Amino acid sequence: MPELKAPTPHIEAQVGEIAETVLLPGDPLRAKFIADNFLTDVKQFNSTRNMLGFTGYYNGKRVSVMGTGMGCPSIGIYSYELMNIYGCKNLIRVGTAGTMQKDVHVREMVFAQAACSTSNYPALFGLPGSFAPIASYELLEKAVAVAKEKGYTYHVGNVLSSDMFYSIPLPCGKTWPEMGVLAVEMEAAALYSNAAAAGANALCILTISDGDEEASDTTAEERQTSFTQMMEVALALA
Repeated sequence: MPELKAPTPHIEAQVGEIAETVLLPGDPLRAKFIADNFLTDVKQFNSTRNMLGFTGYYNGKRVSVMGTGMGCPSIGIYSYELMNIYGCKNLIRVGTAGTMQKDVHVREMVFAQAACSTSNYPALFGLPGSFAPIASYELLEKAVAVAKEKGYTYHVGNVLSSDMFYSIPLPCGKTWPEMGVLAVEMEAAALYSNAAAAGANALCILTISDGDEEASDTTAEERQTSFTQMMEVALALA
């Protein structure tokens, strides 16, 4: 693979324009919402492929936010470049997920302690076994403390990073919910694997957006602009 340097094929920023702590929503418009509503002295550092990225300040601390797109390959590209080219040390995914448990409800948060996956992404590191993608305990511990202080409802546990959004249930074997998996999303396993390889910290903070039989699923606009609790928790980790 050719040696990469800034700007990369996917991020037009120069080294130094992205903070060590970066929030990673899948939706680039959610990145813009966070920059517009939570950050001060904001400068846009990326618009390549419309994957918007911004750097600003939150409570006096420098922080960046950038979209990653959907799925392990997409967040794999952006998180790799952020860590290995731009020197980002703390990568915090702020995304949505579907619940897999009856006691995990729409609009509640899930902190992904670990990520199972149907993706082949972790296997591509060539390890002599199956790698278990897990969060940074340092970031996880801080996130739990912030959520407790603010009185937010949250859950901590395993999630599933699926390569398929419209998956077909298999007729045999154990199910993910039976194995205690809290929610399904599409990116955490790749983020955690890349962070482990780069020696960086990563945490996936999710808001449940659908799958709760007792509550209405959320709209696209609500997912983009109103899941502010996870944004506040993530920004507090900067």
